[in-house]
Amino acid sequence: MYQRRQSTEARVGGIGIGGQNPIRIQSMGTVDTNNTEGCVAQAKRIIDAGGELVRFTTQGVREAENMKNISAQLKADGYQTPLVADVHFTAHTADVAALYCEKVRINPGNYVDPGRTFKHLEYTDEEYAEELKKIERQLVPFLNICKEHHTAVRIGVNHGSLSDRIMSRYGDTPEGIVESCMEFLRIFKREQFNDVVISIKASNTVVMVTTVRLLVQTMNKEDMHYPLHLGVTEAGEGEDGRVKSAVGIGALLTEGIGDTVRVSLSEEPEYEIPVARKLVDSIAECAALREQAEAGIKDDTVTLEMHETDWESLQLKAAMAVGALFIDKKAHQLVIHNEGFPEARLVELADGILQAARIKFTKTEYISCPGCGRTLYNLQETIAKIKAATKDLVGLKIGIMGCIVNGPGEMADADYGYVGAGRGKISLYKAKECVEKNIPEAEAVEKLLELIRKDRK
Repeated sequence: MYQRRQSTEARVGGIGIGGQNPIRIQSMGTVDTNNTEGCVAQAKRIIDAGGELVRFTTQGVREAENMKNISAQLKADGYQTPLVADVHFTAHTADVAALYCEKVRINPGNYVDPGRTFKHLEYTDEEYAEELKKIERQLVPFLNICKEHHTAVRIGVNHGSLSDRIMSRYGDTPEGIVESCMEFLRIFKREQFNDVVISIKASNTVVMVTTVRLLVQTMNKEDMHYPLHLGVTEAGEGEDGRVKSAVGIGALLTEGIGDTVRVSLSEEPEYEIPVARKLVDSIAECAALREQAEAGIKDDTVTLEMHETDWESLQLKAAMAVGALFIDKKAHQLVIHNEGFPEARLVELADGILQAARIKFTKTEYISCPGCGRTLYNLQETIAKIKAATKDLVGLKIGIMGCIVNGPGEMADADYGYVGAGRGKISLYKAKECVEKNIPEAEAVEKLLELIRKDRK
């Protein structure tokens, strides 16, 4: 029987997250944060679509300060929706953003620790303890600013941007991801800072679900019950992005985990909102479907009986209902019945769900980010070009990343990567290794295809 996890409440501007509040839906802008007019227009589209929080990247102090102008214009136009600043690499930027935004997202992987280089580091216990003190010395003044200005914080851990320090001690594991979060959360608790939301994201749904479950267990042991934000990062676009998001987010929602949601699609951000809304509105229904499907598993096969008339609703609910069953490997095959749709299309959807749950690969896998103000090239156009040229390469995994924040890390599971390295410049990767740097954008797609063709010969 579905029952939502009980969490404490975090106040973000005029809304509450967690506690008795409804599950909140949010998205992130893709416009350069220095472009006030563009950000305001995009925020309005997100809010008008039903978004309850809007996030913008703040690469530096200039962008953080411009959040004041974006916020002022939105409020002048009658929009009171909380704004969230997304900070990476420069902790001082978080201090500035806290003055002007209702919420600031910081990433433990690069808030104090330098950007990861995938090098193994050796620490004595005393040296490791000193690294934690460095975090505390930087974090406590930030929390004091947040307390003064009633600014909430999201501790946002990404599988793709774990620090070398964490990976050297814990490995690239769920335990390492959770510890990266808990190091910060313990400081928050000591400082009695409670307006905090936590997210743990990965492009791999199995890693994402396994790690969030472990985080809940770990927090419970330490008497912490903070609200959780859910998302599958770099999910992609179209049906693949929707199915992958529904598998990962839906697996947790149907278990009662989750207080706010973002579906990360490589599309216009306002398109994410109705997808997230369908997931949230379908929780009880899909939890019941999951129970029925699990009880009916036979010959390693889940059979799902659906009665949808809308294709997107079918793909989202089907993926949401059975995601956890396949992530937990309770079966390895899926059959979907739904009158009104061709059998071949239902088989294709079933295969897509199995691929999203990492059970069986029947097509090319694309790990593509949704884009943000850091994106250094035309993301949607590039994804279309790469997909058109590689769609028949079954089992191949290609990462398409707008910038380096999560790029190399999230692509650790990919065979090849296409990453924005500078304005109009692209770097190509094989797994974590950069094989060619700073290629002009006009040449980069063909260079990627040449690299793939050469290796496949």
